[in-house]
Amino acid sequence: MQTILYIIFFIIGAIMGSFFHATATRLAKEESIIKPSSHCHYCNHKLKWYELIPIISFIIQKGRCTSCKKKLPISYIIIEIATGILYSISYHAFGLGSELIIALSFISILIINIISDIEYMIILDEVLLFGICLIIILYFFLFDFHTCAYHIIDGIIAFFIMYAIKIIGDLVFKRESMGGGDIKLMYLFGLVLGYKLSIVTIFLATFIAFPIAIVILISRKNNLIPFGPFLSMAAILILISKVNINEIIGFLIS
Repeated sequence: MQTILYIIFFIIGAIMGSFFHATATRLAKEESIIKPSSHCHYCNHKLKWYELIPIISFIIQKGRCTSCKKKLPISYIIIEIATGILYSISYHAFGLGSELIIALSFISILIINIISDIEYMIILDEVLLFGICLIIILYFFLFDFHTCAYHIIDGIIAFFIMYAIKIIGDLVFKRESMGGGDIKLMYLFGLVLGYKLSIVTIFLATFIAFPIAIVILISRKNNLIPFGPFLSMAAILILISKVNINEIIGFLIS
C-alpha cells in the first residue's frame, strides 16, 4: 500500500510539475494560463492529449516537437521528475494529513518561482501573493487561529530580517544587493518554516549557490545570477528534512 501511495504522489507531482512549468512560462511572458491551449512555442502546433503526458511524452518524442521537430527544453522533463520526487518525499516525511497539505502548497509555489527566476530572472508576485494567502487560509482552517497568528508573525519577522540584510548589502556593495522578490520570498519561508529556520535558509542557499555560481560565471559572460532559486531549494530541503532549529543551535554552541 505504501509503495502505491508513493507512486500516486509521484504521478500527481509529475502532472503538477508540467502545469507549473506552463504557468511560470506564461505568467512571466504576461500571457493567460488558460488560453490558448497547450502548444509548441516554436511552430504553435496544438498539442494532442498524448503529447501532454508528463515524462512519457517527452521520452517517446525524444525531446522534440512532433510537428516542427525542434528540440524541447530539457527543463520540461527535469521539472516533472523533480516535482514528482518532491511530492513523494513530502508524503514520506509528513504522511497523510494537514502538514502534508501545507508542505505540498509551499513546494508548489516555490517550484513555479524557481522556474520563472531561472528562465526569466523574475519572481512572480502574483504567484507569491496567492501562495501566501493560500497558506494563511490553510493554517486557519486546518489548525486554529493561534497557530495561524503565530506563523503570520514569524513571516513578518523573517521579512524584516531579510530587508535589513538587503539594506546592509546595498551599503557595502554600493548597489542593489538583492531583489525585492527575494525579500518577499522570506515572508513565505517565515510563514511555513518559522523565522529562525528562515535565517538558516539564507546560509544554506549561499552554500548551495557558491560552487554553482563559480561554474556559471566561468562558463558565460552574463554575471547576473538569481539568488531566489537557491533560497527556494534551501527552503524545500529544510522543509522535507524536518530540521529542528534547537538541534542546530545546540550543535553550534556545544
